[in-house]
Amino acid sequence: MAAPETSSLWRTRSSRGPGPIFASADELWDACAEYFTWVEANPLQEAKAFSYQGVVTVEMLPRMRAMTIGGLCLFLDISPTTWGEYRKRDGFGEVTARVDDIIRAQKFEGAAAGLLNANIIARELGLADRQEHTGKDGEAIELRNVTNRDRARAALHVLARAKSEQVKPEQTRSEQSSEEGGS
Repeated sequence: MAAPETSSLWRTRSSRGPGPIFASADELWDACAEYFTWVEANPLQEAKAFSYQGVVTVEMLPRMRAMTIGGLCLFLDISPTTWGEYRKRDGFGEVTARVDDIIRAQKFEGAAAGLLNANIIARELGLADRQEHTGKDGEAIELRNVTNRDRARAALHVLARAKSEQVKPEQTRSEQSSEEGGS
């Protein structure tokens, strides 16, 4: 069957009849292949304004549509839970794994080529850059409330230390220079 004419996913569905139940992995694969064909045949449309010699025109530009398991489930007229059940069903695991791989690869390659939003795709694929912050030796970071009194004590400590490191008034400039290793 040819892909449906409409570009609205929610209006389309597989040609498998009401509430498709796939008797074989081949039937499921054929329905998934219909979804892949539909996604490629129905890119998203972006309205882009162009100006040439003072005349502004708006053109519709095709944009890559990301494949998703959610979109596939809508197309197949099944729930994501049902898709998960097909993953566990004997004989269907290879097809569902292949479909998952195809969808993952399409999103990754689209993001890598700049055709899809890389930040959104990275999060969905679990590729987000995460940094874990820990304390000494990997321990949890100790958090504590700092009061104004604590801040004042710390400031006094810094001032006292700075004062003790200052040049003593009885030292001459030549003595100070020789201690610092200067000339």
